[in-house]
Formats: sequence, structure tokens, C-alpha cells
Amino acid sequence: MKNNKRILQLTFSYIVILAMITIILYPILWIVGSSFNPGNSLSGSSIIPENATLKHYKELFDPAQSDYLIWYWNTIKICVLTMLFSVALVCMTAYSFSRFRFVGRKNGLMTFLILQMIPNFAALIAIYALANLTGLLDTHLALILVYTGGAIPMNTYLMKGYLDTIPKELDESARMDGAGNFRIFWQIVMPLAKPMIAVICLFTFITPFTDFILARILLRSEDKFTLAVGLYEMIADQFGNEFTLFAAGSVLIAVPISLLFLSLQKYFVAGLTAGGTKG
Repeated sequence: MKNNKRILQLTFSYIVILAMITIILYPILWIVGSSFNPGNSLSGSSIIPENATLKHYKELFDPAQSDYLIWYWNTIKICVLTMLFSVALVCMTAYSFSRFRFVGRKNGLMTFLILQMIPNFAALIAIYALANLTGLLDTHLALILVYTGGAIPMNTYLMKGYLDTIPKELDESARMDGAGNFRIFWQIVMPLAKPMIAVICLFTFITPFTDFILARILLRSEDKFTLAVGLYEMIADQFGNEFTLFAAGSVLIAVPISLLFLSLQKYFVAGLTAGGTKG
């Protein structure tokens, strides 16, 4: 009886896992297959193309036919700067909330908790008006500032929770040896927080790749478009039918994200191990 129950549980588990894998992989395989299909229409595309071609990828990398490389560079630049600024601000803010007691600390944490419930696009009108007033409309700096500010509340909570698990006795020992707050932060606490820093790096790097609304509102010039806006413009026109070209461009978006994930993977594993051993 127990064996039958266990077999049923395992069978059900495998069915659920298979269903999830199918749901996740099917659209990915369809986009990859469409990018190799000849022609422009998705109606005649298939997951396994009969006459596979690299024409669409070649067209993307041809400056005479597409601004894709410009959009790609714009997006990479915004992603990297957003990641660097966000990680720096989040680490310092979380360290302050974790290690110091000051007036307004609890209210500040509560404010961050409320802010992380409100998405950036909920303040589109205010963001647009502020960018227009400061002369930052149609600039990448505006997007970087918005993405960085939007990343602080949620990631600060994540980082603070992790820093709270690092024993404060390490700080006290360092102070007895004459170390100041910045040295403790930079040489002791931050090296121990590498797993969480890696998570924040990945989150903040992905955001500009996946965001469309803010970029579409703030950017006006085609040479300043990000990938999301540029690819949308390929198929948004009344006569736009570059769907297979759009698919090829979408596939290439995964390359830098995958490289970043693979390069930080060892820290993710270390984070899971640390989380399982710390009490």
C-alpha cells in the first residue's frame, strides 16, 4: 500500500515537472525556431524550420539594414551602469540599516517596504514631467536614474536581511584593531555578502532588458532606443511585418544575461549553502 502511494506521488510529481518544463520551453523553442525560418511572417513558421537560414541574424548585424547594434549597445550601457550604481547604493544603504541605530530608521524601513509595492510605471506622469523639467527627456541618464532608484527599496530589504546574518562580533573585533566603518564595510562585510551582491547584480542588470514602458515614454530618438523599444518599432508600424527578424533579435537578448548568470553562478551556490548553515 505504501509503495503504491509513493509511486502515485512520484508519478504526479513528474507530471507536474514535465508540464512546467513544457510551459517554459515551448515559447522559447518557438521563438528560436522562428528566428531561423525564411520569410517574415510567423504564420508559416515552425519550431523546426525546413529551410533554416541565418539571414535574419545577418540583417540584424548589418548597419545599413538595421539599428539593432546601436540598440544593443544602448541597452548594455544602461544595464551595466544601472547595475553598478544600484549595487553601490543598495550595499551602503543596507549596511547602514543593518549596523547602525539612528533616528528615523524604522520609518525608513517602513517607507522602503511601501515603495517596493509600487512599480515604477505607476508614476509615469510624474517621471515624464520631472525628466522634461530637468532636461533629461530622451536621454539614457534619465532611464539609469529611474531604474537605479526603483531598485533600491526591494534590494535594500534583501541585502539588509543577509547582512543581519553576518555576526556583528566581526565588526567589533575589527574596531578593536583600529578599523573604521568604511574599512569594516569594504574589507569585512562586503566580501562575506558576495552571494547576495551577485543576486542584486543579476536583478538590476535584467531590468532594463525587460522594461518597455519607461523606455518608450522617456526615449524619443531612434538612435537612443533600447532593445525592447527598437524591436517593438519593427512590428508596430501599420505595414510592419518583420516578425521573424523580431524573433532573431529576441533570441540574442538572452546572450548577455546568460553570460552574467554563468559568471555569478558560483556565488549563487555559495549563497544557498550559507543560507542553509547560518542560524
